[in-house]
Parts: sequence; structure tokens; C-alpha cells
Amino acid sequence: MDAGGLVEYERHRPRLFALAYRLLGSASEAEDAVQETYLRWAAADRAEIRSTEAWLTTVLVNLCRTWLDSARARRETYIGPWLPEPVATDELGPLESAEQRELVSLAFLTLLERLTAAERAVFVLREAFGYAHREIADMLDLTEANSQQLYRRATLRVREERPRFDPAPAHARALFEKFLTAAGSGDLAALEAMFTADIVSVADGGDKVNAARRAVVGAGRVARYVAWLFSHDIPDLSLAVEDVNGAPAIVARAADVTILIASAEFADGRLASLRLIVNPDKLAYFVRADKAASRTA
Repeated sequence: MDAGGLVEYERHRPRLFALAYRLLGSASEAEDAVQETYLRWAAADRAEIRSTEAWLTTVLVNLCRTWLDSARARRETYIGPWLPEPVATDELGPLESAEQRELVSLAFLTLLERLTAAERAVFVLREAFGYAHREIADMLDLTEANSQQLYRRATLRVREERPRFDPAPAHARALFEKFLTAAGSGDLAALEAMFTADIVSVADGGDKVNAARRAVVGAGRVARYVAWLFSHDIPDLSLAVEDVNGAPAIVARAADVTILIASAEFADGRLASLRLIVNPDKLAYFVRADKAASRTA
């Protein structure tokens, strides 16, 4: 590929990754989709391409649609709850509103798993990237009416179970700091006071890490579970509150390797749900990003 073609592609690469991640819920698979799109771009006759953005987006979205079908089959045999792979917020493009942050939250990406591949593609292109139905129809080889119908269906399917209202990031960060203090000291009463009565904790360990394979429900049970998790004596453990998937989250590292990411939803100033990712396969992309950041720091 000539230098000009490479420069043009690299200009679109961050947006392509952000799009692929929203479509797949997997950072590693999003990387693969972006790389495959690059290979097709390198082999294409670019003299025939009128719009680089439209061409790259069309190739990427249709790759992701195909991969979503096979991914759904793999996730049906996944051991324990399946959660998306977390990524640092700054890799997801501009998130200028609460609505845009919601669309990349782990809770919302989990909810999108209920959509068909076509519904998810239309919903993400329309809701997160603002494409017109005419443009979406061209990308997905649909009619404009089909695109509108898929969007309405997707919107109805996610509307009832959209994540609960999250507080402002500064407030969420303060709640997490209090949570870490209570969890670290094993203060069950303080933890329970921070939880809604019906709080739900879900952990994704896959077949790699021993984690609760069913949701833990209720303030008392979740408090005991969290206190047990944080009671483990792990050498060189560090805990921090960082921006992950558009919101503050707890990041635990041992010897500078990420071993847990915890995100939450909030209601009435309390934690209403916890999502704990401990499967090292799900954290591998985050670990690589950590290392890349440390090399450039």
C-alpha cells in the first residue's frame, strides 16, 4: 500500500475501533475486525472508492454482523455469566453527553446482546454514530424502510431494561472510594448501607477464574461476597478508580497486571448492581493498553 493510503486509513482507525467495539462487545474481536478491514482496504482499487469513510464503515459493519452470529453461538456455551470486555474510556471516541456514555457502558453493551446482528448494527449506527437510515440501508444492503423497522424493533427491545440512572462521574467516583474503604476493611454494615436492597452482583470468570456462576442478589449477600473477594491477600495489590467504558470503575492490579475491573449502576445514590470481570482473557486487551501507556509515559 502507498503511504497516502496508509495515512488515510490510519485517520479512520480510531473511529473504526470504536464502532467495532460497540457492535461486538469485545475489544480483541474489534481489533481483529479493524485489521481485516485494513487488509481489504490495502487490496482494494481505491480509484473506484468515492468515500473512504463510507467504504471502510461498510466493510467493517458487515464483517461484524457475520462475526456476531458465530459469537452468539460461542456465548451460549460460555461458563457462567458473559460480560463485555472493558476498555479505557479514551479509546471510545468523544463521549460528550450522558447518553453517549450510557451507550458504551458494560451494562448497556450486555443488553445489546439480546438484539439480532442486523438490529444491533442499525441501532449502533443510528444511535451512537448518527447515520441516517438512507446511509445505513446502503451499508447493510437494506431498504430504508427495513432500516427504520429494525431500529424501532431494537429500541423497543432495549427500552424496558436500559441501565438505571447513573450519578455524575464525580459522585460515582466518590461512591467507589467509599466502597473500596468499606470492602478493604470488611465493614459489612457500611457496605450494606451503600447498596440498594435488591442489588445484583454478576461476575465473569469464564473457565479461567473461580467466580460466582450465578448472580448474587440482595444487600446482605452482596456485602458478604464483596468482603470475601477483598479479603484475599494478593501480593503487590493496588486498587484505583479509573474511567472505563464511559464511567468510573474499580481497577485492581497485582504486580501491575490488571486482575479485576468492577463497574456499577446506581439508583438513589446507592449501588444498584455490580459487574465484576476477572476472566484474564477479558482483561487481556486492557492489560496490553496499560503496557502501551506505560511505554509512552
